[in-house]
Amino acid sequence: MWSELRRDECPLDQATLERAYIKLEKPMFNIVYRWLWNASDAQEVCQEAFLKVWNARERVDVTTLEPLLYRTALNLASNRRRSARVWRWLGLEAAEEETSAARTGEEAVNATRLRAAIEALPERLREVIMLAELAEMSYGEIAETLSIPVGTVGSRRNAALAALAETLGSSEES
Repeated sequence: MWSELRRDECPLDQATLERAYIKLEKPMFNIVYRWLWNASDAQEVCQEAFLKVWNARERVDVTTLEPLLYRTALNLASNRRRSARVWRWLGLEAAEEETSAARTGEEAVNATRLRAAIEALPERLREVIMLAELAEMSYGEIAETLSIPVGTVGSRRNAALAALAETLGSSEES
C-alpha cells in the first residue's frame, strides 16, 4: 500500500497516519506486548511510536512509514525494558507478573517456559522471530524494518527457531 506512494506526491498527513494506525495498532501492540509483557506499557509504547512519527512528519518518507513505525516501537520498547531492568536491579520497583486466570496449570507452565525461552534469545533474534511469527511480516518487510538484508532475516529466524526448539526440547527431557 505505502510503496505505491512517492514522498513528494503524498507527504505524511493526518489521514495517512490514521490509516496506518488502524492497520498496525493491533499487530504492533502484539509485538510490543511480547517484548514488555505488560499491557499498559505496550499500549503506551505503541501510542508513543505513532506520536514520534507524527512529530517528525516533515522528514518521514511515506513509502517507509510501516517499517518506521515498527522500528520506532521496537526501539521504545527496548528502552523501556532496559529502564525497567535497571529499576528492578536497584530495588526501586517490584517486578510485576501478569497471569491469566483462564489458563490451566499446564498451559501456564507451557506459556512460562515459552516466554522464558523467547526472553533468553539475543535481542537481534528475538526481534526477527517476533516480527515474523507475531506480526506475520514477510522477510522483505522485516528486512526493511530492521535495516538488514533479507538473507539475514532468514538466517536469524532459523537460528531463533533452532534455539527455541533446543531450549524447549531440553526442558521437556529433564
